[in-house]
Amino acid sequence: MAVKTKSMLDGDPINLILKFAGPMLIGNIFQQAYNFADSAIVGRYVNANALASIGATSSINFFLIAVAFGLTNGAGIIIAQCFGGERYERMKQAISSMVAVLAVLIVFLTAVGIIFATPFLRLLNVPDEILPDAAAYMRVIFIGLTPMMTYNVCSAIMRSLGDSKTPLYMLIVSALLNIGLDLVFILVFSMGVIGAGIATVISQIVSAVLCLIYLNRNRFSLHINDLPRRADRAMIKSIIRIGLPSAMQSCLIALGGMCVQGLVNSFGSDAIAANTASSKIDSLTIQVVCSLAASLSVFAGQNMGAGRLDRLSLALKQTLWVMLPVCLTLAILIMVFKEQALQLMISKSENPEAIRISSEYLSIIGIGYIIAGIMQSYQNLLRGVGDVNVCVVAGIVELSVRVIASYIFVRIWGLTGIWYAVPFSWGCGCLIPIIRYYSGKWKFKSL
Repeated sequence: MAVKTKSMLDGDPINLILKFAGPMLIGNIFQQAYNFADSAIVGRYVNANALASIGATSSINFFLIAVAFGLTNGAGIIIAQCFGGERYERMKQAISSMVAVLAVLIVFLTAVGIIFATPFLRLLNVPDEILPDAAAYMRVIFIGLTPMMTYNVCSAIMRSLGDSKTPLYMLIVSALLNIGLDLVFILVFSMGVIGAGIATVISQIVSAVLCLIYLNRNRFSLHINDLPRRADRAMIKSIIRIGLPSAMQSCLIALGGMCVQGLVNSFGSDAIAANTASSKIDSLTIQVVCSLAASLSVFAGQNMGAGRLDRLSLALKQTLWVMLPVCLTLAILIMVFKEQALQLMISKSENPEAIRISSEYLSIIGIGYIIAGIMQSYQNLLRGVGDVNVCVVAGIVELSVRVIASYIFVRIWGLTGIWYAVPFSWGCGCLIPIIRYYSGKWKFKSL
């Protein structure tokens, strides 16, 4: 396979961003698609309680893994800036140090996720009828944490070097394998929720191995040959300094998600199943927004590293001009096709209440996509240039508003109030990166 790194230092910014975002979008859609397939197969061929079991673990899983993802993102920013500035030895130090830090962290998180699965879920008010399946699914997922993070580390390295296509190819293989194994373990062997978890872990092992083989074969072309055997202390500090704010932001968001999940759980299994189904559709749809914003972040990182600040303002303006009509289109599609999509996971005849709740959720969230697109654009440009602390502040504001608003709105509108709190919190969180961007202080944040 030919090695294709991509410099974003020359050419029209929006063309570079869209070309980079395309493969990333397809990859993200495939990643969400096999998560969607898990839910669809479990929801339709097992039952709604099994679907609720998977959904009940999502917020706690994300909370525990958020630190690892944050540090990976921090290292990715350093790698992108080093690549843009052709500082390859420093880039190698960043890669080795990232691997060393994450190796220790993953061992710890795996043990915590396996040992404390049931206590964590009880804290979230998970109903007794779905608790055993939820705990079993959570343990299986954490057994597979090492291959999951291996794939994410490898894909972060490739994307930081401008290669968004290779992670896509690996992910397509993994997604198709995951769907096939879901069908085998659930329909043939009747393994239920545990079968869905095992299918996910096996597919992640395959994608991780493929990525490692690719990076090893192309290490010279990618300038990652002769990686230092020991982690560099100064680089570890840099990764933690840049990655920890992002990790804290993710943890805070996850913590808010756990608080909200506990509130949803108090409404019973139908509400949990509805929240799970609608969240899967939301996660799949929002990938267009996330991919554009993430591509802008890589563009910002490379150009900041090369001192090309003049290109960043134009890139942001062009991204917003694309982002806004995209978000409007997504909102319309959700409004029109929400019920058909939901029935892929939940039987309307057997669970009409879950369908009703899910439809309501998607209608409210879809309207907020324009706010999400603006927020993601400004945040990812600032994240790419290394101004990560402001993203943490924005995350804290968004989290605080979402949790507080959820507990206030639920008293006024019931379960619907929890859904209203989401776009409301996006609007509040959006203000912070916008104010920071127009202050101009981010221009002095190069790593």
